Amino acid sequence: MNVFSNILNQPFRFMPMYRVMVALCALVGASRLMAADAPASFQLDAAAQVDSSGIFLQQVVKSDQAVPALRLGDAPAFGRTLELTRAQIVDRLTAAAPTFAVSNWSGADSVQISRKDHQLGDTAALTLLAATLQKDYVKNRGELELNFTQPWTAPTVPDEPLTLKILEAPAAGVTRSFIVRFQLCTANETVGTWQVSLQAHIWRDAWVAHSDLARGVAINEADVTRERRDVLGVNESLAEFAPDDSSLEIGSMIQAGNLILGRDLKPRTVMHRGQMADALLQDGALNIMMKVEVLEDGAPGQIVKIRNPASLRNLSGKVLNDQTIMISL
Repeated sequence: MNVFSNILNQPFRFMPMYRVMVALCALVGASRLMAADAPASFQLDAAAQVDSSGIFLQQVVKSDQAVPALRLGDAPAFGRTLELTRAQIVDRLTAAAPTFAVSNWSGADSVQISRKDHQLGDTAALTLLAATLQKDYVKNRGELELNFTQPWTAPTVPDEPLTLKILEAPAAGVTRSFIVRFQLCTANETVGTWQVSLQAHIWRDAWVAHSDLARGVAINEADVTRERRDVLGVNESLAEFAPDDSSLEIGSMIQAGNLILGRDLKPRTVMHRGQMADALLQDGALNIMMKVEVLEDGAPGQIVKIRNPASLRNLSGKVLNDQTIMISL
């Protein structure tokens, strides 16, 4: 109070203006200093909810001042409650921050602490299941869609991020209908274990024959379309190609509406049996060009049999394009 009395005892009307301003600033600064040094005042709540990370001071009290984020202890196990009296909180607060002072308390004599929770509905449960099964089993085969075969009874779970762990799944993995046993966990604890029966689809954009496709049709001329299909029952690789790709052709007949598989395509034949072609013979720096008869169909990069019509000698060569074959000695 010495600061206040010294200032207040000065006759302001006889002081120069600059001294008046200095005196007022000192008065304001002193009052702020006293407020900063004043102990905090807290109101204890009768009930509080926390998550698995622990119990924090700002979760159990109210104050007209900023409440520091001080951890008072571990959260109760999910489904249980913990009662802390005002004296216990003061003890824990003193242990966590010995220099932090509280002048007075109001509110409840103790606080009942429980965990934040919510009901895990069927949509949320299926989302967790699908994400885990997609990552561990389906991978890049397509987008997994799941449905329960029996009504899902929504359990009460912690209101915080959950992870799902598959405990038991069929040896065949994800099939049309299967049973899976799984566990839900928070970052710090196991919530529970469930077993459910599921139906599955795996959706993927795939090439489909829009009409019947004959063997030998170039893929850039074929009547194909891109459709979203359930490919769960498809155990072979699907065909992937650009619609304007002229290097591929249909290798076997495909009925309209069927998926186009990888084995249904082959490199496009550019050399045909009985065709006359240019044969390029290379021997070191020597290049010789001659006409040959093609004895079998071939695509670029394939080795085919050819015949020299002059000598009637049979040779082999690699198809370069629809007119040229490379012969290496």
